[in-house]
Amino acid sequence: MAESARSAGSARPARFGAVFAVVAAGIAMVNLDLFIVNVALPSIGRAFGGTDLASLSWVLNAYAIVFAALLVPAGRAADLIGRRTAFLAGVVVFALASAACAASANVWVLVAARIVQAAGGALLVPASLGLLLAAAPPARRTGAIRGWTSVGGAAAALGPVLGGALVAANWRWVFLVNIPVAAAALAASVKVLPAEGQATDNSNRRGSADSTARPDTLGAVTFTVAIGVFALALVKADAWGWGSARVIGLIVTAAILIGLFARRSARHPVPVIEPHLVRLPAFSTATAANVVFGTAFGAMLLLVTLWCQDVWGWSALRTGLAVAPGPLLVPFLAIGAGPLARRVGPGPVAAAGCAIYAAGCVFWHQELSLRPDYVAHMLPGMLMTGTGVGLTLPTLVSAAVSAVPPHRFATGSGVVTMARQVGIVLGVAILVTVLGHPAGLEALIVFRRATLVIAASAFTAGLASLLLIRRSAPRMATEATVPAAIGAVVEPRVRSEEISKKR
Repeated sequence: MAESARSAGSARPARFGAVFAVVAAGIAMVNLDLFIVNVALPSIGRAFGGTDLASLSWVLNAYAIVFAALLVPAGRAADLIGRRTAFLAGVVVFALASAACAASANVWVLVAARIVQAAGGALLVPASLGLLLAAAPPARRTGAIRGWTSVGGAAAALGPVLGGALVAANWRWVFLVNIPVAAAALAASVKVLPAEGQATDNSNRRGSADSTARPDTLGAVTFTVAIGVFALALVKADAWGWGSARVIGLIVTAAILIGLFARRSARHPVPVIEPHLVRLPAFSTATAANVVFGTAFGAMLLLVTLWCQDVWGWSALRTGLAVAPGPLLVPFLAIGAGPLARRVGPGPVAAAGCAIYAAGCVFWHQELSLRPDYVAHMLPGMLMTGTGVGLTLPTLVSAAVSAVPPHRFATGSGVVTMARQVGIVLGVAILVTVLGHPAGLEALIVFRRATLVIAASAFTAGLASLLLIRRSAPRMATEATVPAAIGAVVEPRVRSEEISKKR
């Protein structure tokens, strides 16, 4: 028996490596799409008859809103039907929607296809982390979380360059490139991912109602509409006026819908966001910081793209190369920040990342000029913002993960990712409002003002991150708590039942 245990243990790392490769392909595809589309946005506008920035922003925002709203119900679905099933379904939907995006005849058809694409991505993402942790040996689970997070950074580094090259041929290729990646991931998934009927956490569910009731679809729709209405108010505020009846009406409507969503979540047996998760101090703090930092992150990505192409007049490929150095740092810092977080805790690490990110934006405020000078005026800011992302995002994800009960891991990871996506939506919407339609010297003034808004968002996220010191220091002083928190969800069912009995 001891010999068989040793052989089983030796087989797990190989399976983990194969599962990581498959999961990484899916996550890279989803993250790559965001960065590619940012670079392609000006070309898409020209192809569709000079569509204005407010309309074009919905190519990004429609995706981000639906992706954010569906992440949590998709995580709950993965807990209920099995992560392998959810992952495969997500890859298929994402690939088909990518083909529809490439075939779009106008901007609103493209927006509709992006909504379907977001639904596929939402199925894929929370299931992927559950699959990865199920395959990871206990000692490697913390590294698996950071590795999973760093894949997005690697995709971010490749995305602008690949997007620029593809846009040089035709913007439609930025969506067609997803199809071979999805096909390869599907082919490998059939052989690599373990078959899964029900999720392994059945014994840990909170009663029969929780295991048989359907996830709150109406709640997910309510949340989606609320975020969409609020984003529309921000995007149109410049044109309609902040004090106009339409803008105020949209903001009030969004607030009412959020209130209805919160009330429904408190009463539904399978809510989109479980209230007891929100009440966990470390989880709620890390999630709130993710929203605010996501705002700075989404706004920065679009601002740099628009500056390089619309103000400096650079091509999409040159813009992609200009953006790449910052994201290229992310995967290395995501992994390297682990030992530092173990020594000092997640709060200081995330706060330091936010401060460096804000400093990069302030640098742009001081140095950007109408005369293109990449090395002196753009590169230092890209390196600082890339460093900030690498230190902040993986650390906040790990902090939130450690606070989530093991039998709700996919749901909790969906909430954290949703928080970042909501922030990205708000960041893009706020940037569109701040920028307006400037030209010449006015563009310089407006873009510099936007960098200060982004810096303020990052600084605020840093202040929120510091609350992790007080609220979660005993639990988060070491990342060893991450495997302890998620162990039950990835162990065999027998082990899960043993844990339940002990409780």
